[in-house]
Amino acid sequence: MSSSAGNSPSSQFRKLLLSEQLEFICEAHNGLSAKIVQEAGFRGIWASGLSISAQLGVRDNNEASWTQVLEVLEFMSDATTIPILLDGDTGYGNFNNMQRLVRKLEQRKIAAVCIEDKLFPKTNSFIKGGAQPMADMHEFCGKIKAGKDAQTDPDFSIIARVEAFICGWGLAEALRRAEAYHQAGADGILIHSALSVPDEILAFKQEWGNRCPVVIVPTKYYATPTDIFRQHGFSIVIWANHMLRTSLAAMQKTARTLKEDEHLLSIEDKVAPVSEVFRLQNAGELQDAEDRYLPKSAEDTTAIVLAASRGHELGELTEQQPKTMVKVQGTPILSHIVDAYNAVGIKDIVVVRGYKKETVNLPNLTYVDNDDFMDTGELDSLLKALQSRTGRLQSTIISYGDVLFNKFIPQSLCQETDDCVIFIDSDWQAQPGYIRLGGFAECTIPNSRKAFNAKIYLKRLGDTIPQTSIHGVSMGFLKISPSAATFITGILVELMASPANRKATMSLLLQELLKRNYPIRVLYTVGHWLDINSIEDVVQAGNF
Repeated sequence: MSSSAGNSPSSQFRKLLLSEQLEFICEAHNGLSAKIVQEAGFRGIWASGLSISAQLGVRDNNEASWTQVLEVLEFMSDATTIPILLDGDTGYGNFNNMQRLVRKLEQRKIAAVCIEDKLFPKTNSFIKGGAQPMADMHEFCGKIKAGKDAQTDPDFSIIARVEAFICGWGLAEALRRAEAYHQAGADGILIHSALSVPDEILAFKQEWGNRCPVVIVPTKYYATPTDIFRQHGFSIVIWANHMLRTSLAAMQKTARTLKEDEHLLSIEDKVAPVSEVFRLQNAGELQDAEDRYLPKSAEDTTAIVLAASRGHELGELTEQQPKTMVKVQGTPILSHIVDAYNAVGIKDIVVVRGYKKETVNLPNLTYVDNDDFMDTGELDSLLKALQSRTGRLQSTIISYGDVLFNKFIPQSLCQETDDCVIFIDSDWQAQPGYIRLGGFAECTIPNSRKAFNAKIYLKRLGDTIPQTSIHGVSMGFLKISPSAATFITGILVELMASPANRKATMSLLLQELLKRNYPIRVLYTVGHWLDINSIEDVVQAGNF
């Protein structure tokens, strides 16, 4: 990186440091607070050692390792575009540690670091400051020189923090050290004071003049009018820990209120909405990226389950409930179907019910009633389901309410981009229900090694295909794209206009699509499904 990098964070900070007017930077301690500081309009961030350690739940005594601080900084840098000045304590060790720190900060696009002339591990300046020992001045100068030698970005800045006032050494020592640090290569001096009035820092600035920029932290002398700082020609004012302290007060109050009231009504209107959290996290950018880079996910898919018929073949089991509610291992068939869809992320499930519809009442499903179930068939139910989705058609998987399946089936269908996709079981002799579900299928390629990764399409479907041409049996699964759903809805309206088609099955729809030369993609499988068409099937389903 070089100063020709234009508006890099380091060059931005250098401009603040050398600005002819008083500049302000504000404390932040993680990615979220850093973004809030930038949005507030600040042109720089103070990565406070006190605040970073506090939000990690440890003391400001180098209890958080420098690599842990570095990790926090990386999130802050990623979340913002304005420069970050790190409160680097004592440089986390000697000259060698300082050099490695500078290299790692540059890698993370941190603009500058401030180091203080105390001993490692440091203690916060406002905790018995007068009893704290200072670093050897010459050793500290060596640390500054080492940091400057290590930087590769000429705009990267090192600010030397003089703790002479904090430790009780007075103005003469503060000036002596500041001059030594300036000669060692420091880009600026941070003069610190724990007094409630600015006398010490003003005296320092008057004697110091304009030898190099001077930075101040008016945490203790907060009542001083800002114009005083302007009049004395200070470079940067740091609001050093106020984001953290504000959040502490708000969290403590909220926690107390929740404990006392045991409900959310008293605080909900006083806290930021979840949508604001999402905005600060830039959730919209992720959504846009998902739309660009990811295949259509199962969460964008609707499932339609055709379950309007009784299922006479199960006898007494369906006298008071439709087949889809017959229990397998204590759970209705429909519940097993819903679980399989949920397992791949499909939560939008439409169930077409008819016979004993009041008994089909599982939660979190959308129900469409086919009250003409006695006189109609699968296509009439499908048309009602598609018409109920008018204006919000999306990729849709259609299946039966009496067919169990593994999640492999919907997962595979969701991954396909063709407008119309069906599943064919090539081991058709093992499937006694093939005639009921749609009959035999002839495809462009039989299921074999050659069919692996090949685009296979349906040629014929029905029960009159010669045995030598049979490639499998239709399983009753159909996946359609939004455009295909619109097209198929139109076909169904045409077909249902004829009384002869009132009881038509899905097989007729597929045959009609083939007549119109509409391509139907085929996926092969062997097993992974079970058509429940007899008492024996119900027993077998217990081991599915």
